Amino acid sequence: MSTSTTPLRCGAVGVGRMGQHHARVYAEMEGVELVGVVDANFERAQEIATKFGTTAYRTEEELLAAGVQAVSIAVPTTFHKKSAAPFLNAGVACLIEKPLAQNAEEAEAIKKMAEESGACLMVGHIERFNPIMRAMQQATEHSGDPITPRFIEVHRVSPMTFRSIDIGVVMDMMIHDLDVVLMLMGGREPDEIQASGVAVVSEFEDLCNARLVWNIPENEGGGQCVANITAGRLAMKTERVTRITGPNGYIKIDYAAKKGTIIRRTANEIQMREVREQLRTGEDLTSLDWTELVNIEPLEIDSGEPIVKEIEAFLEAVRTGNQPAIDATAGFVNVRTAERIVQAIEHSLGSHAAATLS
Repeated sequence: MSTSTTPLRCGAVGVGRMGQHHARVYAEMEGVELVGVVDANFERAQEIATKFGTTAYRTEEELLAAGVQAVSIAVPTTFHKKSAAPFLNAGVACLIEKPLAQNAEEAEAIKKMAEESGACLMVGHIERFNPIMRAMQQATEHSGDPITPRFIEVHRVSPMTFRSIDIGVVMDMMIHDLDVVLMLMGGREPDEIQASGVAVVSEFEDLCNARLVWNIPENEGGGQCVANITAGRLAMKTERVTRITGPNGYIKIDYAAKKGTIIRRTANEIQMREVREQLRTGEDLTSLDWTELVNIEPLEIDSGEPIVKEIEAFLEAVRTGNQPAIDATAGFVNVRTAERIVQAIEHSLGSHAAATLS
């Protein structure tokens, strides 16, 4: 743990497309010293080390010996456990890029390492720190009237980039939205999952639609919440939109456009009751503007860079000893839900067709 006057000694393992930004943020952040970077490609490690004024190391053990207190793990998902193990077992805090692991078994093993050593472990689900997500959380928290989800619709598609094709679209892209949806549901796994998917270019599913169902306890209002999530990496353009509907309102989030809207019904409940009565008596309301019955609020978006906000949250947890924003349990639940979706895809395809996804 660092004092307010002692820089926190940090490092980055894996400095490719994403990891280089972790190194950059550590190098630029006040109260932090970038001790070193590691990459399987040592020339790449040297390039990034030179760029940010630090040391390149060949292995995780060398970086650990340099005396780091916190590290980002941004290697391919299949190597998360191997790269994180030396640090977690030594009690060094780790920010592991999403997803936590390639499967629930490895996610559980990583979680257990952190618990046994007492190391702080946070999972880098960066969408939580997207300005539009922060705006939504602030708007609902400040109002004291958060939207209660009963139907969630998510659409995340993009052209094929030929990155992260060592995993399917569920672990590559849908995992972002699973984290947000599971957060909205209090971290509870869905009670039912149905899914369809298809592999077109890669060996794994490149397109998936999943239907997740939660049975809501009676003390929370009863009924169900359904989330319909589509993720694809074969589209002609990028779209990232989430819609959250509940009995007390509606939220639309457009991540790419950094725009959002909240529609609340409570602001005009008296008029809403009058309209219901008029409908019951058969009055003609075709000239009524329905937007007058609700309160429409645009979300106020800040300009904070998501990865900076993410690392700030991680280091705050390291310094204070508080539970990180996305802890090992959340990371594990995300992976296990993703794994259940992939299993549901295989079930929907049948044994012969599913062989192409295994």
